[in-house]
Formats: sequence, structure tokens, C-alpha cells
Amino acid sequence: MQRANAELVRSLGAVRVIDYTKEDFSASGHTYDVIVDTVGTAPFKRSRGSLGRGGRLLLVLATLWQMLLAPWESAVSGKKVVAGPASERVEDLRFLAKLAQEGSLKPVIDRRYTLEQIAEAHRYVETGRKRGSVVVMVSHG
Repeated sequence: MQRANAELVRSLGAVRVIDYTKEDFSASGHTYDVIVDTVGTAPFKRSRGSLGRGGRLLLVLATLWQMLLAPWESAVSGKKVVAGPASERVEDLRFLAKLAQEGSLKPVIDRRYTLEQIAEAHRYVETGRKRGSVVVMVSHG
């Protein structure tokens, strides 16, 4: 993991940053309250032993099979597996807006593109090297 990436993750509040190219989190013996799998490499089978009591696994890129198994895995393990699309509730959006107004919510924007550059933006995202959100700006003309 590049030093800049590790610093970014720490600045977002991570207590411990793991360089997945040098360390296998599932073999370290450490347990975590939350594991967020953003790239599909930490399914429940691999993460189960690294989740503490009542821990949560968030599968951002879940397969259909993982989404179907999540309720069962949660029920039998005592650990919460969250997979699939997020539900949108008005109260959640209001809460996020409040955090943003207070400055507590700090989005990470890697790059900005105009609508005319959308193909370039898509190519950049597909590299798997983005370090935050990629924003496509639409002007009202």
C-alpha cells in the first residue's frame, strides 16, 4: 500500500491500516468490529474468524449468492453480514446532510470530470486505482 493511501485511510479515522499486499488480515489473529470489503476479496468465509463478537462485515461488491446468504450467515454466526444495495430513507439522507453541514462528513474526491469527459472518467475508474469518488460535473446551460 502506498504511503499516501495509508495516510488517507488514517485521516478518515481508521485505527489500524493493513497493507493487503504484505499482510493477510485473516491470518493475523486480530479481530475487528467492522470489516469493509470494497473489492470482493473478503467474503464471510474468509472474514468470519477476524470479526469480533457482534462484528459486522460489509460486502460492498456482493454477488447475488452473497446477498442471498447474508441473512442466514448473520443468523447462525452472531455476526452481521450486510450485502446488497443500500436502502434509501429520508431520515438517513437528512442525517448525512447534517453531518456534511457540520463538517463531520468528509467525502474524498479523487478527480473531477466534465460530462464531455465521461468516457475518460470511466476508464480511470476501471483502472481500480482511484482514491475516493470520481465526480462527473453537469453544468446547467
